[in-house]
Amino acid sequence: MNTIRTVSVPSEEMLDALQPAPEGIQLVLWDFTGEPVGAALAEIDAAVLPYLSSPDQFGEAVKSAPNLRLVHTQSTGYEGIPELVGEDVAVVSASGVHAAATAELALGLMIASLRGIDDAVRSQTLGQWQPALYPGLADRRVLLVGVGGIGVEIARRLAPFEVELTRVGSSARDDEWGHVYGTDELVGLAAQAEVLVIITPLTDSTRSLINAEVLAAMPDGALVVNVARGAVVDSEALTSEVVSGRLKAAVDVFDPEPVPEGHPLWSATGALVTPHSGGNTGAFWPRMIKLLQRQLDSFAAGREPENLVQRGSLFS
Repeated sequence: MNTIRTVSVPSEEMLDALQPAPEGIQLVLWDFTGEPVGAALAEIDAAVLPYLSSPDQFGEAVKSAPNLRLVHTQSTGYEGIPELVGEDVAVVSASGVHAAATAELALGLMIASLRGIDDAVRSQTLGQWQPALYPGLADRRVLLVGVGGIGVEIARRLAPFEVELTRVGSSARDDEWGHVYGTDELVGLAAQAEVLVIITPLTDSTRSLINAEVLAAMPDGALVVNVARGAVVDSEALTSEVVSGRLKAAVDVFDPEPVPEGHPLWSATGALVTPHSGGNTGAFWPRMIKLLQRQLDSFAAGREPENLVQRGSLFS
């Protein structure tokens, strides 16, 4: 394969954390707001993209690097990146870095909603003591859409809660944990789901996967938890179901983001909204640095990196 020798990172903190670089690898600073520090733009072979940012924010800068061969996200998702860089540039994700934190939030959202913690917080601001009976998580029928790394971590964390778990992937199959249903069975499966958890990547095939038909099939009072990407769910259909009081929602993502000012989801009593913070915990930084250290070692040795989602011409 072709070699990678000059790698840019978007912050001085990351630059310092990755030193010393493996022999043969030059690390430089490029925050995508100006020229790189430590090398000319034309020398950059690979670039680590900024965290918590979108192609709209760094796209023009990325396209200005004439000899870029690889980009590395700091997120699990990579939607929009292949289209931005073109098919000749390799795309690498941070899959695995956010798995524990995102699974942790998914479980937290489930518990908060199913135990009425969101209602208790609202009551606390009013100085009101309002006991009530809530369904809880134990014994619930949970439909988990997404069986990748984060889906596996969510399933592991659900086990102690003694739920009845059904898993859905892109196609039906069996794996080491049992049967995986296909997305073509979603409507029928949704009819039995008391909790629907979404952690599938956003692709052309998953956009609006959780549509009005799927949501309408769910039982009254069921909970929708989205820790994937907002556009996997039909936002209008979900909002309608929640505002009507038929379904509840606990969402870390939405389409569009942020949830617009005055949007009815903000004031819906059955909604719990967190600001796309699934992987944004103290676990992120050390895990990201460890992944990048392994990737730099791979570049130096001429090996393929982990989490290669588009091969580009570099690894073809």
